[in-house]
Amino acid sequence: MKKKLIIIPVVLLLLAGIIYGGFVYLKFLLSPVSENDVTESVRIEIPSGMSVSGAASLLYSKGLIRNEKLFYYIARYPVIKKYLFEEGYNDNFVLRSGIYYVKPSMNIAQIQTLLSSGQQEYIKVSIPEGLTISKIAAELEENRICSAADFIDVCKNESFTASSRIKGLTCEGFLFPDTYFLTAGMSAEAVAKIMIDNFFVKIKEIPSLAQLNDADLYQTVILASIVEREYRVEVEAPLIASVFKNRLHRNIGLYSCATVEYILTEIEGRPHPERILIEDTKIDNPYNTYKWAGLPPGPISNPGLVALRASSETPKTDYYFFQIVDAAAGRHVFTTNFEEHIQNHSLYTKKSGR
Repeated sequence: MKKKLIIIPVVLLLLAGIIYGGFVYLKFLLSPVSENDVTESVRIEIPSGMSVSGAASLLYSKGLIRNEKLFYYIARYPVIKKYLFEEGYNDNFVLRSGIYYVKPSMNIAQIQTLLSSGQQEYIKVSIPEGLTISKIAAELEENRICSAADFIDVCKNESFTASSRIKGLTCEGFLFPDTYFLTAGMSAEAVAKIMIDNFFVKIKEIPSLAQLNDADLYQTVILASIVEREYRVEVEAPLIASVFKNRLHRNIGLYSCATVEYILTEIEGRPHPERILIEDTKIDNPYNTYKWAGLPPGPISNPGLVALRASSETPKTDYYFFQIVDAAAGRHVFTTNFEEHIQNHSLYTKKSGR
């Protein structure tokens, strides 16, 4: 009997030690991995659809939490957090996609509050005038917004195009060139929609363009996409548009090097040429405005407001030809007859940066 009386306190003491040890270990697991508040933050990317357990594994792999299962259970059962942490960390945990900067000095509750905020790191992407779908796609992929292939697929999806008030088979011409603030891992469809919506907002600055029906708007955008690739000096854009319109009215081929360049680079996948050759102007393709009169089937670039305005509010002129006279400055001479034009005839193309 005396031996039993001795054993009971020993067992209780051991249990107390185990409980205390477990409590100390739990406090350790809950504590920040670093007490140094000036430690550099770690960039964490939570993509759309990531699970809580996936986020816990990511945080553990980055050395930001001590135990991923504990992170999961605290997130899964908010009542645990209520008893383990001070007030202010009692909210239910909802993991939101975004870019976060987590400090190693943050405890689990603080990290979960941060990951519930949905903070975003915006990436500045500048799309210049005159790029094509494929070149915009490359810019987006380079900036980690979305894959180039996904963006191209969306922009060439006829259902998406139709739902976007575009009368063509692709979104070419309607991806407005501008500076965008996007986030990594966005869906290609969301990015394309932002650019197209921006197009329809921007053309409100040109009433004559905004009031067109969708079919007429599409034809104007085709013309503007060619003007965009032909002009270099802003004041010349309306004159170039007038040349093309005069030729259209008389059913004369536009003879635009830019359309041939589009065939070579976008349709045939060749490198950007330094100059257009005579043999290139004989390519049998509906985009070849040397071979076929009228506008090509669709836009050849994504024009900005200068080209759009020039193609919508085109001045009346007697010009039927224009010829570059200063390649460095991009200046042209405009003429009314072929004899004047042929005197300085030379075929130049512009670099693909525009």
